[in-house]
Amino acid sequence: MVDTREDRAIALDGIPDPALRRDDFLIPPAVGGSFPLTAYLAGNSLGLQPRATRAELMADLDAWEQYGVHGHLEADRPWFPYHEELRDPAARLVGALPREVVIMNSLTVNLHLLLASFYRPTPIRHRIVIEDRAFSSDSYAVRSHVAFRGHDPDTAVLRLRPRPGEDVLRTEDVIATLNDHAHSIAVVMIGGVNYFSGEVMDIPVITAAGHEIGAVVGWDLAHAAGNIPLRLHDWDVDFAAWCSYKYLNAGPGAVAGAFVHERHLDDPTLPRLEGWWSTDPATRFEMHPESEPQASADAWSLSNPPIMAMGPVRTSLQIFDDVGMDALRDRSLRLTAYLRELLTDLADRGSLEIVTPPEDDRHGAQISVRVAVDADNLTDRLSDNWGVVADDRRPDIVRLAPAPLYCTFHDCWRAAEAMSQELTGESLG
Repeated sequence: MVDTREDRAIALDGIPDPALRRDDFLIPPAVGGSFPLTAYLAGNSLGLQPRATRAELMADLDAWEQYGVHGHLEADRPWFPYHEELRDPAARLVGALPREVVIMNSLTVNLHLLLASFYRPTPIRHRIVIEDRAFSSDSYAVRSHVAFRGHDPDTAVLRLRPRPGEDVLRTEDVIATLNDHAHSIAVVMIGGVNYFSGEVMDIPVITAAGHEIGAVVGWDLAHAAGNIPLRLHDWDVDFAAWCSYKYLNAGPGAVAGAFVHERHLDDPTLPRLEGWWSTDPATRFEMHPESEPQASADAWSLSNPPIMAMGPVRTSLQIFDDVGMDALRDRSLRLTAYLRELLTDLADRGSLEIVTPPEDDRHGAQISVRVAVDADNLTDRLSDNWGVVADDRRPDIVRLAPAPLYCTFHDCWRAAEAMSQELTGESLG
């Protein structure tokens, strides 16, 4: 018999779910509260460590010890083609053809490399469209590109703002803005899932609208990769980039990914910044002075990949391959629906406001709430007093992200209970 909300959470966790891989992850110990492990709802900022990662790293260290320079070709997993082993699972993760993806660099570096190719301004068509609440790094990147090309960032960067009194963008407003400024827009580059609100953007519809006005359309998938199912090839996206340390659990500063649609891969007019790894591997060691770029996203890579950083990405992608994004998305929606139900009680009491849209197709594994207290202080108290790890965006937003691979319904209950105790002094019941 289910008597309390905690009992219900425990009962829900008793239902077998193959998408839950909690035992494959290392859950940090709780700082405070009565439970030994944290309720970790910050996977949208930094995912947890898979247990297999340590062995993966040690295997590559052992190869370095055993082979030295010969490890490039003779190790059990040779370093020279190492990144190619990540291509297929990365392509499956984002809905791409294998030759359309490459694992390399960090997120913002990849965005810069892609913008160097796809931002080709003219005196008339030179604006880049981003959301007003884009992650700061994206804002800095696009402003630097328009300035580098001789335009004023204050006018050449067009920022999409929600309607007055609202926190999320409406697709129809995005399309209206594109149409209103159609003649001046060169590139549309928006976050697939907004880091602040958790809102999922309508990637296929906005991509089509951008193409309709003659713009190139790219996406920052930092909060989308490993969070929501993606079909980048079918949606006709021109380019995209993502990081691997949030939902993908590949570790702090993990090697990132990039996508270039196949229709651009054989375009000789497309400019690119190039390096040794851009050229055809079959002739790479012939050391020609001119690059012979590959007809794949590898043509955008520059240097040999950091092997010790690639292993954790390999481990992560294996987990996602095993579980599958559709199963993860199903579990994610059930977790967030349960968490929203609990938080709605607090919203009804005036203790917080839920910012993230409620519709299944408009949010990922994140619920952002606005509180009437200092959000930074509140997240500290959630951890110190209750062992609940969340994160905040100052001054008043708390982000709760139940990552489906390792978060439980009981984690969601603990987070909502801790919020209730800290904001009202009362239990959820």
